[in-house]
Amino acid sequence: MSAFLHLEVSRVWGKVILVETPDQTQLKMKSKEEIMQWISAKMDEAIPYLPDMRPNQRGDIKGGITKYTALAIKAMANLELKNYQAVADATGAIINSGKFSLYSDFNNLFKIPGKLADENLLEVQYSDLGVASGGGSINHLWAFYGPQGWTPSVAGSNDGWGFYEPSLKYIKFMLSRGEKKRLQSSVLFTNRGINKIKEDPAFATLPTWVSNTTIEGDVINDYTRAMFASGKHYLPSNQLTAGRKDYGSNKNFIIVRYAEILLMYAEAVARGANPTAGSAVNAVNIVRNRAGLSALASVTADQVMDEKYAELGMEWGIRYYDMVRLGNTAALSYDGRTFTMDKQFLPYPLAQIDKINSIK
Repeated sequence: MSAFLHLEVSRVWGKVILVETPDQTQLKMKSKEEIMQWISAKMDEAIPYLPDMRPNQRGDIKGGITKYTALAIKAMANLELKNYQAVADATGAIINSGKFSLYSDFNNLFKIPGKLADENLLEVQYSDLGVASGGGSINHLWAFYGPQGWTPSVAGSNDGWGFYEPSLKYIKFMLSRGEKKRLQSSVLFTNRGINKIKEDPAFATLPTWVSNTTIEGDVINDYTRAMFASGKHYLPSNQLTAGRKDYGSNKNFIIVRYAEILLMYAEAVARGANPTAGSAVNAVNIVRNRAGLSALASVTADQVMDEKYAELGMEWGIRYYDMVRLGNTAALSYDGRTFTMDKQFLPYPLAQIDKINSIK
C-alpha cells in the first residue's frame, strides 16, 4: 500500500518525499525515476511473503493484497520507467498464473455484482452492512462524480454533485470505433450532451442506444456543470440497499483490473519486450472479445494504446499518465486545451515548499 501511494503521489508531483520511516529527520527527496525504482525493488521484497492467490481467494482478509497485487504495482512502476521487459515479466507472471479472468459483464463489473470479481487485483471495499440504516456504514464519497438532478428509477435516491465529466473527445473516439458495451457502461448521457455530439456532422446520426436513460432505468437530466457523467463511478438506484439513499452507497472502488494487466503486457511486448505469456495480439483480443469487438490479426503499439484508452477511460488517470510517458502532447491538447510537458506535474502548494526545502 505504501508503494501504491508513492506511485500515485510521484505521478502527480514528480519529485517527492520518500517516506520509509516515521523519523522525519530521515526523510529524503527523490526524483520520480528514483521513486519508481524504489517501488519495483520493494515489490520484489514483498512478493515472497504474500499469498499466492487472487484477492477474493483470501480467507483471512477477503479481497486483501496478494503477490499478484505486488506484481501489478511493480509493472506500473516499470511502465513509468519505460522498462518494458520488466513490465512484460511482471504482467506475464500474473497471466501465466491462470488465476485471473475478465468478468463477463463489463457493465456490472463496476457495480454490486462485480464486487471482488476474479478480475480485480486491488480494490477498496465499502459496505452498508446490508441494512437500511444505522451506524457502521462505510462508503466512498461517490456523490462527487454523480450527475445532478437525475430521475432515479428508485424514487428518493440521492443525486450527485456533477464535478466529474468524461470528455467529448473520448465519447467521439468510442463512437468512431463502433463501441457499444464499453461506451454505454462508461458514460452517462444527458440530452444536452447528446445534442452537443450531434453538432459534429460526423456524428449527426447516433445509435438508438445513446440515451439519457441508463441500462438500469435511471434518467440523467440536463444539469449545468456537465453534459456527461461517469458510468464507472455510478451505481444504479435499483442496486442500492433498500432504505439507503446516498449516491453510490455500498459500491466498491476498483483500482487495478486484469484487463489493465493484459494491456500493459501487450504494450510492453509491442514495444520490443520478449514475450513471456503469449503474444501481444492475443492479450488485446481477450479484452476486445468481452467488449464485443472483432479480433485483430496483429497489433501495433499505437493500437494497444487505443485499446487502453477504450477499456480504461476514466480510471485512475491511466490515459493521462500514458500520454505523458510517451510525450504525446497532441493527445492531451483538445477542446481548447493546449498541453505542454512543463504541465505534466502539479505545482506544490506554497506551504509545502518550505517543508520540502528543509529536507536534504
